[in-house]
This record gives sequence, structure tokens and C-alpha cells, in this order.
Amino acid sequence: MTRATKAEDHPRLKRLEQVRLWLSEAQTLIDGANSLILQGRKEINKLCMGGCCSLSPKSNLKFGKQIAKMLRDVVEHKSKGLFFDKVAEEVPTPPFTERPSEHTVGLESTFNEALSILETENVGIVCLYGMGGVGKTTLLNKINNKFCESPNRFDLVVWIVVSKGLSTGKVQDDIAKKVGISDPTWQDKTPEEKALIIFSVLKEKKFVMLLDDLWERVDLSKVGIPHPTQENGSKLVFTTRSEEVCGQMEAHKKIKVPCLPEKKAWELFQEKVGEETLDCNLGIRELAHEVAKECKGLPLALVTIARAMACKNTVEEWEYAIEVLRRSSSSVLPDMVKRVYPLLKFSYDSLPNDMIRTCLLYCSLFSEDYQINKDRLIDLWIGEGFLDGHGHTSLARKQGHHIIGSLLHACLLEEVSEFHIKMHDVIRDMCLWIACELEKEKWRFSVQAGYQLTKLLEVGNWGSMRRMSLMDNRIENLVETPNCPNLQTLFLNQNNQLKVINDDFFRFMCGLKVLNLSDNGSIEELPVGISKLVSLEFLDLSFTGIRQLPIELKALEKLKFLNLEFSHGIRIPRQLISSFLKLQVLRMEGCYDSLGQEVEDNSEWLVEELMVLDHLNMLSIPITSAFGLDRFLNSERLCSCNLVIELRLFKDSKVLNILSLANMKCLNSLKLFYCENLEEVKMEGTWEARMIEVESHIQTSVIASEHCFQSLRRVNILECSKLMDITWLILIPNLRHLYVQTCRNMEEIINERKLSQVAEVVETSSLFAKLEYLYLSYLPELKSIYWDTLPFSCLKEIKVIECPKLNRLPLGSNKAKKNKIKIRGKEEWWKELQWEDECTRIDFVPFSFRFW
Repeated sequence: MTRATKAEDHPRLKRLEQVRLWLSEAQTLIDGANSLILQGRKEINKLCMGGCCSLSPKSNLKFGKQIAKMLRDVVEHKSKGLFFDKVAEEVPTPPFTERPSEHTVGLESTFNEALSILETENVGIVCLYGMGGVGKTTLLNKINNKFCESPNRFDLVVWIVVSKGLSTGKVQDDIAKKVGISDPTWQDKTPEEKALIIFSVLKEKKFVMLLDDLWERVDLSKVGIPHPTQENGSKLVFTTRSEEVCGQMEAHKKIKVPCLPEKKAWELFQEKVGEETLDCNLGIRELAHEVAKECKGLPLALVTIARAMACKNTVEEWEYAIEVLRRSSSSVLPDMVKRVYPLLKFSYDSLPNDMIRTCLLYCSLFSEDYQINKDRLIDLWIGEGFLDGHGHTSLARKQGHHIIGSLLHACLLEEVSEFHIKMHDVIRDMCLWIACELEKEKWRFSVQAGYQLTKLLEVGNWGSMRRMSLMDNRIENLVETPNCPNLQTLFLNQNNQLKVINDDFFRFMCGLKVLNLSDNGSIEELPVGISKLVSLEFLDLSFTGIRQLPIELKALEKLKFLNLEFSHGIRIPRQLISSFLKLQVLRMEGCYDSLGQEVEDNSEWLVEELMVLDHLNMLSIPITSAFGLDRFLNSERLCSCNLVIELRLFKDSKVLNILSLANMKCLNSLKLFYCENLEEVKMEGTWEARMIEVESHIQTSVIASEHCFQSLRRVNILECSKLMDITWLILIPNLRHLYVQTCRNMEEIINERKLSQVAEVVETSSLFAKLEYLYLSYLPELKSIYWDTLPFSCLKEIKVIECPKLNRLPLGSNKAKKNKIKIRGKEEWWKELQWEDECTRIDFVPFSFRFW
């Protein structure tokens, strides 16, 4: 009996039917024996004379016979039990196992998308990816339970948790248990033998394999999982935090699990906090909305904070929670430290190396929700010394883009646009927890970004800090003299009220390497004391109101990065730029003499100074005259830099030969701004390219080279009032962004006659083949982009504002279905658009964004 009981305690064993009957009969005997024992006490009381006589002999005799029979029955029944070779058999493994799951909020659309994809015959492998805590496992749970419902076209559904530190043997063992092939000899088999057994079982079934929490590629063949194909009808669904794993697993479809939209996030938060708490005080519900917003839609954070706040019944407690969340403090929200941050830190710890981890933590210096420009971030990383590119800045920049890509794929950064990224608030809080608390002594960060400070706090504690962010505050004056010889990085950008920096403010910052003063429009003067920053390598003065750079900046002999972009009207002393002999990056786009004095000379002397900078490799520069442009083009070394060229004003120029710029091998962006007298941009030349002569009313030598403008990605044209077309764009094969604004006489983008002149040397079928964004605004005479439909194989968006005569777009119906091109414009303009046919118009309606 003990053997049978122990066997049934095993979850995979079940008693044999004959054993069940034997145990039932045994229990009947036991119950009868217990009854006789109770009856025996009464029979004993009927005995007398020391048990030699009985007061009721018949009763005692009958009772004695009952005991004798019971003993015979027990002996007989026990003998039957001795002959059982086995008392239990293994229970067949159920093909489907429903998993416990909670009510979910906001996952419905992603869940339905996943089910729809899994119904597609040619999709065998599906990846669900997203940041930690976003609900991937919950979603996989729902998929598992959906396949457990009847009817079901699959023979088997298997759920396996893989997690970090993948072990093929562990995955094989878990699969063996789920499909019922694990026996006492299983552990004696080699991984290869196990794989063959698993394969032989699964190949006969139509299965769904659900793998949760992958961190690296699982080799299906080594595990023994048949590759899902359209022929076998099986499916593999896995979750991961890394988009790279989707590619490594050769997923046919990948689905990003996003954070919840604000409305759904509030539903989840409200559910977890409870109506009783929300209604216990008049102001709590409104404050709870603010708390929920701070979680930025991350379900794990919403649930954790909601549970922590469920017992908070006063307005003051909720107001304090909001302040704490905005300041990224974990000290009063211990549940975040216990449940959320360690889970997210797993992604941080899993990054390939310390360099990438350092680059991620660096992003937390920026304020909450700040959109970080990718190029500026890479500038900072190089300036900090995180990237070296083995001495080559261009290689370091590529390395920087690779790191950004790695962090995006790991779902630790979010892409806002082609040029900007941001950090989710909870990821940022996790990074600050690491840098400011968990590993405080290692990183020595101080981040008070976005605190709305009006003055500096705790200046006396700056001494040990290495990196400090005071960006996005309301500081008006920096009159202190902080003593911080260890400080290497200081962010003071976006303090729009900042007007005065004391001469002694930088006096004891001899180790400072990075200083960011950008986006401080109220500051008009730099202190002479900035010359004390002899270790400075990175200085950002973009978007400031500074009127003149102090000549004392010459003391910054180590300066490698200088950003003056869009500091309109800034004056630069002669011989200052040429004194920065180690300068690698100079950004001056939108930086020009707004007083308009000696602009031609400015272009000339600036070029002269740039020519002595041997390490310069990235340059954005305004050029304000044809003479200045000619001087620039004569410098082969400057033309070899990565370039953003802004041709501005050109007062005395009516014609520009665009091919004069063709020797700029690394020209990335070209801007034509306020060239009011410019009437035509020609495509002429006589050097190193194929040429054809064209007979027309204007005799020209038209030239087009297949090697022209290969690097040019972006063109901006603003207030060039006399230009009637920009047909020269056909020379830019890799153009991605085109912005044309406020050109009041422009009638067409591509002129048919001019295009015909170069048709033999320019492949017109590839016109705008790489174009992604087309923005046209305030072009009152514009009638045509192109007279026929164009392939637009990469186009994502067209935006049209105040172009009343443009009533046709060069789009065919297939583009709407394939590319899902967004069209933005006013309602009345949209109504007047003419289409290839009605079907084309209908196809584009879902992707139109109309405004009044």
C-alpha cells in the first residue's frame, strides 16, 4: 500500500486500475477492523471471573467468529498485493497546458497582430521583441492559452523558458519532459542523441514551440527542433529584448511590443491602484493621472508603482510621489529598486562590453524626454574619449553609430527619427540608479537636469564629481566659484534664463574636458575666465546669444570640437579659429554675421584660417559669396572633409554651376538660403566626366557624371525667389531629404526640357529612388514635381503646405499599398488633388493626414 501511495505522489504517475480496486478493498477491511476494535470493548465488559466466564456467551462467540474471519480476509488480501509487479503507470503528457495568466490591458492589438501572422502559412518563425517589463511574456502566455482552446489545428504546444546563459542540454531536457520522452535513461544520453530523439518525435507532429526570454541564438538543429516551414505547418514564437536576436533566429516576422498608449496605461494603473484609493480624496484621481504618465506606458513600472501607491490616501503623499518620480529618486520608491530596476539592469549587464555600457549611462545626463541628436551625441562620446577609432575620427563616428544601433536593438534607446533618439524615462531612471547609487563611487555622476533650479545647489559637494548635468533648468546667474578639480563633464545647456557667468566660475575646473552651453539664448557674453579650462576638448556654444568670442579662447589648445551652429550674429576674432590646431570638428551652420558687414571678406579669411587646421575632418560652414566659395573649392583638403555647406545670400550671383561642388567627396548636406538674385543652377563643366553638347535656345555644355554627389543626402532650399526649377537634383543619386520653402517663382521641381538634355548620361528611371522625405511649403507657383509617376521605392512622407497650384502628385496606386506613403496637407488642397484613377485616391486615403 505504501508503494502505491508513494507512486501516486509523483505528478507523472497514475495508479493501475487493479491496484485502485485492491486499495479500495483494503480500506474496506481497515474500516471493518476498526469497527471490530470498537465493538471489542463492549464484549470485554461482558466477561467475568477474570475472563473465564461470560455474561453473554452467544454474543462473545459470535464476535470471536467475526474476528477470525477478519484475520483470514486480511491475510488473503495482503497476499494478493504481494504479486503486483508495478503499482502505477506513467500518465500521457497532455498536448496543451494552459498557463496561469492575469487580466491584461492594452495588449489586444499586438496579440491580434501576432495571431493573424501565425495564421499566415508562409510564416513559421515569429519574434516578439521589446524592452524589459513591456509585457512580452504576458503576450506569449496569451498566445499559449489561445492555442489550448478547442478546436485546435496543432498537435502539440510546448512552452520553454530559455533565459540568460543558454544551455542546449537544459532546453532539450525541458522539451523532453513536455513531450513525454524523458525516462530514467534520458540523462545518460549525449546532446546529439537527445536531439535525434526530440527530432523524431516532433517531425511527426504539427507543433507550436514557444521560447520565452531569448538572449542569443538557439541552434534549432542542435536542440532537435524541426525548422518550421510551410510544408510541416509548425510554428516557433519567441520573445527577446534584442532585435538582433530576431535576425539571428531568422525570424520571418518580428513584432515590436510597444509601451502602452496613455489611455491604456491609465486603465492599467487605475485597475491596480483601486477605485477606493482614487476616490478617497477629491484631488487624488487627477494626481494619479500624473503619476501614471511618469511611467511612460511601461506595464511593469505602472503595476509596481500602482501597488505601492494603493495605500496612499492623502494628496500630499501623491504630490510627493510625483516629485520623486520626476527627479528619478529610488530612495522612497523601494519597490522600483526591488522589482523593476534589477530586471532592466539585466539588459544593461548583457551589453557586449564596458564601452557600450558607458555610452548608455552617458545618455542619462540628458533631461527626461530629451530628443538627443545622434551626431551631437557621437561628438560628445568622442570628446569624452569613449571612442577613438584607432586615431581616425571617421572610424570613430562609424563606431558611434554602431553603438547607437546596438542600444536601439537592445531596446535601451528609442528611435525618434533618422537623426534623433531618446531614452525611455524608466530606462533613464535605471541608469541613474546605477550611476548615482548602485555604483556611485565608480561613476560619480550628479544629475539635476530638468529640476527647474534657479541657482546652484550644494556647490561644496562638487569636489568628487566627475560628470555633472544641470541642463534644462532656470538658472540666471553663475556667480559661484566651485572647487571641482575632478570634474570632466559639465552640461549647462537649455538654461534659457542664464545671462551671467562669473569670471571665476571656471577657475578651479582644470580637468574639465566637455562643456555644453548650447541653447542658452539669453547669454550674450562668455567670461574671460573660460581660458582657465586648459584641458577642454569639447565646447558647444550652439543656439546661444553670444555676440563675440573672447580672444582668450586661444588658451584652449586641446580643443577638438567646437560647435557654433545657429548662434546668429556671433563675431569671431581673426586668428582665433586657426589657433585651435587640434580641432577635428567645427560646426558653423547658421552662424553668420547678422550685421551684414564685410560678409565677402569673412568667407575669405575664414577659409584661410581653416586651411591650417591639419586635423579638421568634419565641417559645417556658411559661405556668403561666390568669391568665398571659389576660395574654399581651391582647398583640396577642406573639400575632403565631411561637409555641410550652406550657400547664403550670394548677392551678386545670378548663376551657380552646381558641378563646381562635385569634387566634394564627402558632402552630406547642401543648403541654398536667401539667394534672392540666383536665377539658375546649371549643370556645366568640362573636366573628368562625360559630356554632351545640346542644341537649344541657350547654348550650354551639359555634364553629368555617375560619380557626382554620391555622399549627398540632404538638400534645403529657402527663399531663392528667382529659381523656377531645381532640375539639377537629378545629379544626386542618394538624395533622402528634400526641403523646398518660400521660393515664390518656382514652377516645377524637375523641368522636362532640361532633363531631356542629360537623359543619355543620367539614369532617369532611378530619379528620387532613395528619397524618403519631401517637404514643399509656400511655393505659390509650383505646378509640378514631375510630369509622370515615379517609382519612389523609399519614400515615407510628402508634406505640402501652401502650394495651391500643385494639384497632382507623381504617385501610382501600387506605392500606397507597398510603401504606405504618408501625405500631409490641408483639407482643401487634398480635395483638389487629381489622381491617376479613383482606386489610387482610395488607396492613399488611409495614409493621408489632413489639417486645417
